[in-house]
Amino acid sequence: MPWNDNANPGPWGSPPDDERREKPERRPGGGPRGPQRPEGPGGGPEFDAAFDRLRRRFSGLFGGPGQGVRPGVIVAIIGAAFALWALSGLYVVQPNEEAVVTTFGAYSRSESPGLRYHLPFPIERVDKVPVTNLNQTNVGGSPQNEQPAESLMLTADENIVNLTFSVNWRINDAARYVFSTRQPEDAVKAVAESAMREVVGTSALDQIMTTGRGDVEIRTVALMQRTLDRWGTGISVVGVQIRSANPPSEVAAAFRDVSNAEQDRQSAINEANTYRNRVINEAKGTAAATVQSAQAYREQSVRDALGEAARFNQIYGEYKRAPGATRERLYLETMERVLAHSNKVIVSSKGTTAPIILPPDVFKPRSAADASPPPASQPQPPAARPQP
Repeated sequence: MPWNDNANPGPWGSPPDDERREKPERRPGGGPRGPQRPEGPGGGPEFDAAFDRLRRRFSGLFGGPGQGVRPGVIVAIIGAAFALWALSGLYVVQPNEEAVVTTFGAYSRSESPGLRYHLPFPIERVDKVPVTNLNQTNVGGSPQNEQPAESLMLTADENIVNLTFSVNWRINDAARYVFSTRQPEDAVKAVAESAMREVVGTSALDQIMTTGRGDVEIRTVALMQRTLDRWGTGISVVGVQIRSANPPSEVAAAFRDVSNAEQDRQSAINEANTYRNRVINEAKGTAAATVQSAQAYREQSVRDALGEAARFNQIYGEYKRAPGATRERLYLETMERVLAHSNKVIVSSKGTTAPIILPPDVFKPRSAADASPPPASQPQPPAARPQP
């Protein structure tokens, strides 16, 4: 049974008798008066009066019953709608963007940053392209989400390398970027993977994993740029960075053994090169010392010979002027030079009849410092003169 039936008190009890006996008031136009709104800022008689006045004005604009809508109202509505439609063509291009305007889907123009206007939809449409942003596309997944289908590549020496890399690129032509491909980022990723596979296929595994990464990156950038320019994508490749280049996990242990053996081989080569350089440098030093010594000996010999020749020429000149005196002087100098370091006893045979007995220590070798003048008792023979 409904709860608003006065015969049924309902779950909250019956209303008071005086409220049941009160009859609802009637409005001037007929019908019961609704509940009274509380007076105050949000309602009350003032609000009802303002609402009635507004309703009467709108009724006057649209005409009364049976009169229809006035023409002025229709024109005003159409004008307001047209103004709003025309103002919808205003747009702002940010500093890092370039706007591409199309007219009925065909390219019309490109707009630089600032407040711009285009004919409203559906005549013209605007696509804003961030031309200065540096975009990055990853190939091969991440350490947390590996994608072997993208990262496993075959090298020139028929090995498999697990290579992941990133491509940094910018938009250099907004119109080409908008109209050339439907999914530009997917196109960049596909071109990057294809170019990297081609470069890796012409490179050895050791080169990719050690010192040849820079060359692989440069060649990949050049190949990607040629392909993207041929497609007319309006994309410029800034750089390619290899994040990791490792052998597959199934053969990682074998590759580590090969790498260790390669390091040992390189160490032995370095030690041999060090020994070779040391021996060669020592030999070069010895050879240089020998050459310098020979050159010094040659110089000394030449100068001695020149000095002897000059001395001989001087003596010869003196001999021409005084042959006898020169011969005597030469004889004395020669004898002095020969007898300077020898033990000698000079005995004159003139006037001697008995044998001369010499002490045994006279012929003992002695140094020049120990040499003493002969005894005064021994006669000193006169110096012999050279015979002409």
